[in-house]
Amino acid sequence: MKKLINRKPNRYARWFLGFLPFALLLAIYIGASSARLAENPDDPLLPSLTQMAEAVERMAFEPSKRSGDYLLLQDTLASLQRLGIGIGVSAALALIFGIANGAIPYVRATLSPLVVGISLVPPMAILPILFIVFGLQELAKVMLIIIGVTPFMIRDMQQRTLEIPEEQIIKMQTLGANTWQTITRLMLPQIMPRLLATTRLALGTAWLFLIAAEAIAATEGLGYRIFLVRRYLSMDVILPYVLWITLLALVIDFLLNRWSRWRYPWFHATGQ
Repeated sequence: MKKLINRKPNRYARWFLGFLPFALLLAIYIGASSARLAENPDDPLLPSLTQMAEAVERMAFEPSKRSGDYLLLQDTLASLQRLGIGIGVSAALALIFGIANGAIPYVRATLSPLVVGISLVPPMAILPILFIVFGLQELAKVMLIIIGVTPFMIRDMQQRTLEIPEEQIIKMQTLGANTWQTITRLMLPQIMPRLLATTRLALGTAWLFLIAAEAIAATEGLGYRIFLVRRYLSMDVILPYVLWITLLALVIDFLLNRWSRWRYPWFHATGQ
């Protein structure tokens, strides 16, 4: 008999086991909601699935009486645009400065302490400064994401660059490669899949900063809508919005993972 540590579920068992916790949470919520609504049908804390479905229909499929826009679509596009710009710029900066710090000792000695220092500054503490410097428009929200995630991504890329075997670098130089060729032909191909992995990990933090910025100063966005309706205790809107944000995050993570597996199969073949 195989030991438990050596037993692996098949494909269907993995799907079932992965779905099981969600089903249990849903069953617990339905039970708790039914109990509260049985005592007080007007209790807004745990709305029923029917109430949430009606709220989704109102937010997603009925135009706003004030603006004529479909609010869920408008909020989603606004948030995804801010997230995409922020995480895209962060990934580009992490790739450039991470490889530079890891590959060139003089650059590492100059910039690495600065990156470490910036990474220790709580981004939420400087949010008022961002609004003062960049105003209340889109730039401040994007900058919060960039400042919040870029230093950690740079540090990770620097470490991954330093982990490249020195034997490979010596062989490249022995064959006549200069610094630029060593970086572009040896380091960059090995760092790119690791950049995608780091970006996937940074997405959760990026969403946090995005929601925080939208909650404070925005006129549209998923975070803005959640904090707008909280004053009315509209949990039938808040909970679907939270689930929608979670679904969007899962889809983005899945797409990045599939892209990485398609573009860099050798990286995943090693079990990383």
